[in-house]
Amino acid sequence: MRRSLALVSLAVTSMVALAFLIPLALVVRQLAEDRALTDAERLAGALTPVLVITGDPASVGQALASTTAGRLAVHLADGGVVGVPMATEDQLRAAREQGRASTERVASGFVHLQPVLLPEDRVAVVEAYVPESELSRGVTQAWLALSGVAVVLVLGSVLVADRLGARVVKSAAALAEGARKMGQGDLTTRVTPSGPPELLDAGGAFNRMADRIGQLLANERELLADLSHRLRTPLTALRLDSETLGQDPNANRVRQAVHALEREVNELVRAARRELDDPDGGRCDAAQVVHDRLVFWSALADDQQRLWNLRGTERRAIVPLTRSDLAAAMDAVLGNVFRHTPEGVGFVVALFHQPDRVVVVVEDAGPGIEDLEAALRRGSSGSGSTGLGLDIARRAAESTGGSLTVDRGPLGGTRVRLRLGLAEERA
Repeated sequence: MRRSLALVSLAVTSMVALAFLIPLALVVRQLAEDRALTDAERLAGALTPVLVITGDPASVGQALASTTAGRLAVHLADGGVVGVPMATEDQLRAAREQGRASTERVASGFVHLQPVLLPEDRVAVVEAYVPESELSRGVTQAWLALSGVAVVLVLGSVLVADRLGARVVKSAAALAEGARKMGQGDLTTRVTPSGPPELLDAGGAFNRMADRIGQLLANERELLADLSHRLRTPLTALRLDSETLGQDPNANRVRQAVHALEREVNELVRAARRELDDPDGGRCDAAQVVHDRLVFWSALADDQQRLWNLRGTERRAIVPLTRSDLAAAMDAVLGNVFRHTPEGVGFVVALFHQPDRVVVVVEDAGPGIEDLEAALRRGSSGSGSTGLGLDIARRAAESTGGSLTVDRGPLGGTRVRLRLGLAEERA
């Protein structure tokens, strides 16, 4: 923006300067020519009284020697010449015949011819020579001075435009930086309104918007916490009822599911009340989350006699995703394995580290998905489920700049690949 303002100022000031400088330069040149010719006329007129008084060549020569110009010549009435003439015979004859002063062009300049009428109708002619250099004397210096003034004016206007643009750009850059930080999740970002009135209004509107967003998120978290808290009453009753089911394997599985549900509800309450400026908010270790979720599901896998394997979680992989969101995505994908494949079907969970991302692969040895495109559509399910599991995982992956793909893997069943973008490590 500063560059654009400077270029506009440069173009406008240059056009205005040229519009004045070109005519002014021509006027300066014309004034120099007029000055030189006027001086020649004055010098020629100064010898007129001498010729009226005397026609002696010696006296006229002495009068010429007293001048400082050194460019005068006198054509006496008797045909004699005093000085160095520059005019041609035709020009002299025309001046005598017409009897009036004239300025004529010669090879290297101009001559001013001044006829002087003497007694007995005799005519003498005073010749004043003006060389080309005299016509342009001082013009170059004047043009240089005018050019210098024009350059100073142009540079000054560009400097003023740059300073004004810098003020506007600084305000706009601060506003853009605030929006960028807010887009990265820093809801405490505020800007100091500055600059022209429009940017002042924009800065104030940005701060009001940030306050409103913070208030809405706080209200949403409180609402989620309240809803989660209200679930505890029926969940407690469910847990008490599960304790009366006995000690058979099915009853134990029900109790484990109830305890897992209670842990998830508690996690929701804690996540909902987490401070917005939590230093770990919006980030988690994907390797740790994948490991923990597989440990959780391993109990059910062992109960259903499913062979499972976990690889690649030995090294940290920080992703820009909350722990609860990534856990929900993993639970959605792993839950599909248990829900849509027969008992005894094994599965593999692997985490692959790449320079700019981490890939979580969940692959089973089941029958696979017949319609892969339909499986990725939100709410679409061919086995009676909600059809939201893969969509939850997809949105979680895309929020990090990654993606989700579903295809058939080497085990013969469904292979789900979660590509998650990496976050910067913090000390």
